[in-house]
Amino acid sequence: MILVTGGTGLVGSHLLYQLAAQNESIVAIHRKSSNLAAVKNVFSYYSNNVEALFARIQWIEADITDIPSLTKAFHQITQVYHCAAMISFSASDYKNMRKVNIEGTANIVNLCIEQKIQKLCFVSSVAAVGKSLSGKEITENDEWNIAQNNYGYAITKYGAEMEVWRASQEGIDVVIVNPGVIFGPGYWHDGSGKMFRNIYNGFKFYTEGVTGFVGVTDVVTIMLQLMKSTLTNERYILVSENRSFKEVFFEIADALGTQRPSIKAGKFLSGLAWRVSWVLEKLSGKKSMITKQTAISSHNHYPYSNKKIKKALTFEFEPLSETIKTTCKYYKADVQSTS
Repeated sequence: MILVTGGTGLVGSHLLYQLAAQNESIVAIHRKSSNLAAVKNVFSYYSNNVEALFARIQWIEADITDIPSLTKAFHQITQVYHCAAMISFSASDYKNMRKVNIEGTANIVNLCIEQKIQKLCFVSSVAAVGKSLSGKEITENDEWNIAQNNYGYAITKYGAEMEVWRASQEGIDVVIVNPGVIFGPGYWHDGSGKMFRNIYNGFKFYTEGVTGFVGVTDVVTIMLQLMKSTLTNERYILVSENRSFKEVFFEIADALGTQRPSIKAGKFLSGLAWRVSWVLEKLSGKKSMITKQTAISSHNHYPYSNKKIKKALTFEFEPLSETIKTTCKYYKADVQSTS
C-alpha cells in the first residue's frame, strides 16, 4: 500500500490522480482544513470518471507534525511519497517551516524505519542544491553552502534532505527529487499558480533573472518511474528548461491572451517593492507576494542541469512552451467556470 503526504497540493494531487488511474492501493493524509475539492478539480482535467478514481483513495486526517495521527496512517504501508511541505519566503514563517519541513520529515523518516517500508520518495527543491561557483549549470554534485542559501525555505528543505539521508543509513531505500519552479494546473492561489493568475489580471513587472522550470506531469512521472526502478539513494534535479522570468512571463501572457508585462524591475525597483510590501504586510496583517527573498531570487542567474535524470531513466522532458500552453488552457477554463 502507498502513502502520500501533501496530497492536497500541486504535486501531490497530480500524483494521486496517476496512482488512482493505475489502480494502486492509496492512503493520503490531509489536515482538517485541507480542500479535497481542489484534488477532485485536478482529477477533472484528465478524466470524466472523477468520483470513481477519487474513491480509490483512503483519506486519513493527520498532520506530519502530529505523531499519533501520523502513526495510524502508516498501517500496512510499503511505499511513501513525501510531498508535504511549507513553502514561504517570508522570514516570519521560518520557525513554522522548520517544524513542518524538518521536524515533519523526521517524523516521516522515523515511521518509515519503524515500519520497515520498502522505498521513500521525497520531493525536495532546487533550493536545497548547492550553487555553482563557476557560473556553469548547477548539478547534484555542487556543494550546498549556507552563505549562498541563507533563507528559511532553502535551509529547511536542506535540513529535510538530511533527515531522508538518515533513513538511507537505516536501511530504507530512498530517492530525492529536486524540482525547479513547477508549473501545472489546479492551484491558482498558491505557489506558481499565482504567477498565472497575476499575469492574467494584468501584472506589469518582469525581471531578467534565470532559473529552471518544469511541468508537474513530468515531476510525477519521474517520481513514479524512480519508485518502480532499482535506483536508490540518489537525488535528481528535475528541470525541463532554464529560462528568464521575462521570457516565461511573456509566454504566459501570450498563452492567456493578455498584455505582456511591460516594466522591467531592476534591483533598485525590486528592493523598493519588497520594503514597501513589508510595511503594508505589517499594517494589514496580509501576506505579501513580494518578499526580500523573492525580490533577490528574481535577479539571480541559476541554470540547472537535468543530465543525471535524463540518463538514469532515458527521460525526455516536455518542452516548457507546451507546459505553459496546457496550464493556461486549464486556467482559462477554471476562470470561465467560476465567472
